[in-house]
This record gives sequence, C-alpha cells and structure tokens, in this order.
Amino acid sequence: MRVNLTRERLAKGDTVFGCGLQVYRSPEICRAFAAAGFDYVFIDMEHGSFDLETVQDMIKVALENGITPIVRVAELLYSLVCRLLDAGAQGIILPRVEEPKLLEQAVSWMRFPPVGVRGYGVNPTMVAYEAHSFPEIIEHLNRNTVSVVQFETVTAMERADELLSVPGLDIVMVGPADLSISLGIPGQFDHPLLVSTVDRLIEKCVQHNVVPGIQTRSTAMAKFWAERGMRFVGASAEHGLLLEKARETVAALQAAKIPSRV
Repeated sequence: MRVNLTRERLAKGDTVFGCGLQVYRSPEICRAFAAAGFDYVFIDMEHGSFDLETVQDMIKVALENGITPIVRVAELLYSLVCRLLDAGAQGIILPRVEEPKLLEQAVSWMRFPPVGVRGYGVNPTMVAYEAHSFPEIIEHLNRNTVSVVQFETVTAMERADELLSVPGLDIVMVGPADLSISLGIPGQFDHPLLVSTVDRLIEKCVQHNVVPGIQTRSTAMAKFWAERGMRFVGASAEHGLLLEKARETVAALQAAKIPSRV
C-alpha cells in the first residue's frame, strides 16, 4: 500500500512544498510537478472547475509518480470528502471553516472507526491490488490520510485555539487572499496586520502540535513564510507558473533579438 510521503516528511520535522492545480485539466501536470521535486500537488475543487473523473485521473498519476495528491473540496460534505478519498486522495483540504464542531465532524469523515466515521468502500485500486485484511487497510489508510483546514477569516483566527484543539487535525493552511479581505486590507499580503495575524497563528499551531501552512501566489511569498515557520507551503499554481516562465522566456528572446540588417 502506498505511503503518504508528505506526511512522513512532516513527521520528521521537515518543511514540504507543493503547487496548485486549478485550471488546466491535465493529469500530466502532476507528473511534471513530481519531476520538478514538489512534495505535494494541491488539486483545487473549490475554485477549479474539475469534475470527479478528472480529479481521479490526477490522483492516480500523482500516486504513481510519488507526489502526494491533496484535494480541496468545495464545501464540507461527507459525500465530497469520502468519494475523493475512495479515489485515492491522501489528504483533504477543508475551506472556510470557522466552527469547531463542524470541523470536528468533517475531520471524522476522513478516517475509519474507531477514530472516525468514514464508510468502508475500499476497492482494489486503493491498495494497489495488494491483498490485505480489513484491519490492515483501515490502520494504513487512517495513518496515511492528512486532514487540512483553511483559516481564511478573522473569525477563524479568533477561534484558533478551539479549532486547533479538534482531534485528528493535522495541518492548518492559511488562505491569505480571503484573510486579507476579512482583515480589510484586500490583496496587501505584506501588510503588517496580515503578517502579525499569521505569525500569531503559527505560534498557536506549534503549541497545539498542528503543522502550520499557507498557500501563496509566488515563490518569493512562499520563501517569506517558510522562513517564518510555515512547514506546509504552497507556491503558486500551474497557470501562474506557466505564465511566469513564458514571460521570462519571451523577455529573454526579445533581449537577444538580432537587429535587422536590411
């Protein structure tokens, strides 16, 4: 059975880096991200328009190439969470969470009893066609699934201690765009208020033994937060990386353009 390599690295105290997949409906991008050295791919079903079958293909390619597939659901529903886990996702990101009780319920969907309430619908593809007993499969999948909750509002920040105390929560992922809007400073990612707010959350995560993380829009922003203690760090998304590299390439070509001899 496949091991969640991102979870293993985090358990060792390492910092892991991922990239978003939000626009282009190609599982091959997961293979490219794996070849580039990313630890995880953040497949977005909240703001992306992927259907379940497309995401299933992305998950399959990711698993085959040693990069952890983690999927953000559009809303907190058992049917969304468990179908993605049954498709092979090794982690689920829960967006827009502010209520501790709701978070506790959603986290319980990600693991089988006795630690959760996930229904058992394991098919051979989920265990790589290996023969294992129910207890072996349950223990393995419970251990290799990571739960991620997004902090995106002032309310979530104010309730941080309650939310971080939810049993089974592994990772917090700050959504700086929505958080900046909630703070009244939309798009000002280097504003002292946003930085200090997130810094306080990092401290609370450490106190509660929850991995602090953030999804950013640039390499520079990702480096900034990794240096401040974030350990689950997303750097941009596939469309942003492609446009950035394309602009860089065109600029280099234009600069090297040979003057006309006519």
